[in-house]
Amino acid sequence: MLTNRGFDLWSDTYDTSVKKADEKHIYPFAGYARVITAIYETIMNQSPAKVLDIGFGTAMLTSKLYDAGNEITGIDFSAEMIKVALSKMPTANLIQWNFTSGLPPALSHQTFDYIVSTYALHHLTDMAKTNFIIQLLDMLNPRGAILIGDICFRTRNKLRACQEACGKDWDNDEFYFVFSELYENLSVLCHLDFHEFSFCSGVIEIHHI
Repeated sequence: MLTNRGFDLWSDTYDTSVKKADEKHIYPFAGYARVITAIYETIMNQSPAKVLDIGFGTAMLTSKLYDAGNEITGIDFSAEMIKVALSKMPTANLIQWNFTSGLPPALSHQTFDYIVSTYALHHLTDMAKTNFIIQLLDMLNPRGAILIGDICFRTRNKLRACQEACGKDWDNDEFYFVFSELYENLSVLCHLDFHEFSFCSGVIEIHHI
């Protein structure tokens, strides 16, 4: 797993390295562009919207939403990633914070039309992901949506098949989403849908009941 320093070093080449993996349709970023596009189009259907991006990185997605007139708030733990993002979104509200510690106090009592996270929440354990999403539901406006684009699988068996196929390239330090298990944990609290975009990626869409 990358440390703060690892993300800082990667910030200049992040988008390029992801693009190469997506074009070759290889783990872990096969389907990345389709994931990002799907989230962008969903939000733009209700634009202008108030958007929170968790782990925004180089702001590949949120900068496009920002340019389209949406109100952007974001959290990321890398100072260098924030510098890159601010160069694209100078008036966005960007907060340096490690979401593994929960949500920053600066966001207390704020609500959003969309809460998005792309390729970030797999740093949380399965239980921590569930608890974090429960926190996010409290910040979601009644007709809003949580949109999580990530390395994820519909079932545990599909995850295991991908892990076996990847062999030594599989990252054992990450905790990838298994939609069926997340659904079991959260379906009494919210509506959940899974949109698959490759053998190792998709968008989890969450709404209030």
